[in-house]
Order: sequence, then C-alpha cells, then structure tokens
Amino acid sequence: MSLDRVATTGVDLLADAVEAQAVDVTRVDWRPPMPGTEADLATVAVDPRRAGANKQAVAAMLGVTAHLVDVGPASEVLGLQRGEFLHAGPPIEWARASGPLRGGLMAGAALEGLVDDPEDAVALFESGATVSLEPCHHRGTVGPMAGVVTPSMWMFVLEDRATGRRTHCSLNEGLGKVLRYGAYSPDVLTRLRWMGDVLGPALRAAVRATVDAQGPVDVTGILTQMLQMGDEAHNRNRAGTLMLLRDLAPALATSGIAPTDVAEVLRFVGGNDHFFLNLAMPACKLALDAARDVPGSTMVVAMARNGTDFGIQVSGTGDEWFTGPAQVADGLYLGDYGPDDANPDIGDSAITETAGIGGFAMATAPAIVRLVGGSVPDALATTRRMHEITLAENPRWSVPVLEFQGTPTGIDVTRVCRTGILPQINTGMAGKVAGVGQVGAGLVTPPAEIFPQALARLAELSTRTHTG
Repeated sequence: MSLDRVATTGVDLLADAVEAQAVDVTRVDWRPPMPGTEADLATVAVDPRRAGANKQAVAAMLGVTAHLVDVGPASEVLGLQRGEFLHAGPPIEWARASGPLRGGLMAGAALEGLVDDPEDAVALFESGATVSLEPCHHRGTVGPMAGVVTPSMWMFVLEDRATGRRTHCSLNEGLGKVLRYGAYSPDVLTRLRWMGDVLGPALRAAVRATVDAQGPVDVTGILTQMLQMGDEAHNRNRAGTLMLLRDLAPALATSGIAPTDVAEVLRFVGGNDHFFLNLAMPACKLALDAARDVPGSTMVVAMARNGTDFGIQVSGTGDEWFTGPAQVADGLYLGDYGPDDANPDIGDSAITETAGIGGFAMATAPAIVRLVGGSVPDALATTRRMHEITLAENPRWSVPVLEFQGTPTGIDVTRVCRTGILPQINTGMAGKVAGVGQVGAGLVTPPAEIFPQALARLAELSTRTHTG
C-alpha cells in the first residue's frame, strides 16, 4: 500500500520519519484540553444560552465606535478625590504591590503634594489611613504599565455616541524613566507637572474646538487606518500618533495658547510614538464594556496585570476577577539589563489584545519584532494561531498580508481551555525595583490556570441556572 499524504499530531518524530520517505505530511496542531477541564467544558458546551450569548457579546463589541470628546483632570472626569489612587490590573494592596507599581504610586503621591519626597510615600501607603487603591477598570478607565492615576492627572475621555457610554485613560508620558514604568526621579515629576499645566489644557482646548468645528475625532477610525499602515496599536503606534496630531493640530494652532506652548506640545506629541496608545486602550475598553454581563457568554472582556497578578474578566461572570501570577516577558532588553532586572508583566494595555489587536495583530506590523523579539514568520503565525481561540473576526480591523482577514476577536474561555493555546501579548517590561523605569519589551502570555478558573465558574452558573 502506498501513502500519498499523512496527517499527524503530537510530537514531530513520526512526521519527520514519514517526510524522510518523500510522503506529504500535514501536521495538525492538536492537543488535549487543559487538565481537569473536561467536565466543565462538557457542561458549558451544552448550555443552550452559550451560542446566542456569545453572538450577542461579539455584536455589542463590534457595534461600538469610540470618539475623543474631551480631555480633563481625573478629579473632574472621574470624581477622583485627594488620596485616591487608581492602578492597573486586578485589585491589590500595597503589601503585595510590585516594584514598578510602588514606584508609580510614590511618584503620584509626590505629584499630589501628599509628600515632599517620593521616598516618604512608603510610610503613607503602609499605613493606608489617608490613601486608597482601586483598579482603573472599576472606574471605566485603563492605565498602561503601573496605570497609576491621581486626581490632578489629565485624562482622555472617549465616548460611544450611540449610547453615551464613556471610558478614560491618562496622557502618555513617553518611554524610559516615566511614572508608568515605576520611575519617580525629579525629572519624572517635572514632566508630569508640565503635562498638567500645559499639555492637558492645550489638548482640551484643541479637542473641544475640533468637536465644535467638525465633530469629535473618530478613534476607532484611526485604529482602522493605522492597522493598514504598520501599527498593531499596542507597542507600535507611530501612524496613529501622527494621524491624531493631524486632526488636532489646526485647532491647537488657533486655540489662543502661547505659541511657545503650542510648539512644545506639538514637539512632545510628535516625538512620542506611543502617544496614541492611551487612546487605543480606552477605545478597546469602550467596545469590550459593551459586551459585559451577557448571561452564558464565555467571552473575555478584560485582561489586566498589576505586576503581581494577571487577571481576566468574562462577560458571563460579571465583575469577578480570575487571577494567577503574572509572568516575566521573553524579549529584548535595553542596555545592560537582563531577565533578572525585569518585573513580571504589568499594565491594563492587554485590553488591546482582548479586543483583537496588539499581539493578536502582529501580522499587520512585522516591524514590531525588532522591539519585542521573534521573527516576521512568528508574527504571522501568532495572528493565525489567535483565530483558534476567538469567536469572530473584526471586519473593521484587517491584516493586509493575510488577504485583509479581520483580526481575531473575542477570546473564548472554552476554546482556550480546549486547545491549550494562550493569548499572545506584546508588552513593555518595567524594572522590578521601584524607580528604575523601562528595561525592555517582549512577548508574554497569561498564566494558564486563570482560564480553567473562569470556565469552572461558567459551568457553576450554567448548572445553577438550569437546575433552578
């Protein structure tokens, strides 16, 4: 008997042996479900609500268009009070906070005048008497890296015009020694004060004037365009930043602000390729928040890290966090830094991957591998692989090199548990010691155990619903 073609799965030994005999081999990337998930997968699979619920959640997410409608201080747009601090990721206390989160909080305390020296903030947070910590996600907000937000920080305000729902994000400081990477040196605070005194008010004037003249900037539309221009909207935002600058520069120039301040704002934004990230993130959150609270849905609506824990939230399980230990990214390091210097993964920026861009859209931004490591074929393979764990494709966000296929959208807990494939995230790396700042960038995945946790809760809720 002759063999013209063979399909194999599992280890490559058999496939290699057959190929050596000039037989065409199709290697199938199959693996058994995650250990211990079989019963829960069976329970959730027969839930009659699941298919309709996931269809509803995906449609709700894809139906959102995010517009930039305002810029304002967190005290105004979030009602944040003195002594209240927001942070990235799931809830955490100071005692368990990582170095970069502590550094960001220390910088924030000095910025707010709660202490004169950031080092003095350690005692302030240890006592906890006059300060509080809360996740950004709980206030309709997302924050990159440490994600620290204080009352005086200025925020982008995005809105879905159809529903009036809003999300928020702080302004991007740039790279290197910045608060979001846990740095708190005097130059960090000087930059933050300039952002509060000059950048924020200038952007508010430009955004409001743009809204009055021609309507708000369509952030979702910019995301659509930038994915065609080599950005993936997490660690590469060069085209998006320049398009934002194009849309706001005319109003900024005629705002009546001092020409020297206008020049400085244009120089700062134009020289900060990551500036648009802080609009991409709340745009993704705005879309995903529309998909929340659909009973029976197995779709992930948030992935976030605080530098200690990695957490996910799922549409069908409400506001509950499913958490596990954050992992250290595998990537490229700056200068003399290495893996021993890096903190585990941190930030709310994985909301981009949750929405189907960032690491899920690496195929549209092959240049990203120069920042985070890997190769161009790896980037293409990653985007293809993410389709195996998602519910749909986003028709707005397409990948030219993959024949304009929509990006993989709607992470499905059951598919992750069934295949063992974990979501791929590309990320910056913060130094694990408070005050160091950025040490590199790389690739990381969530801890595997959080998806079986979420699946178990979905199975419990399904059983409870159908047994009365």
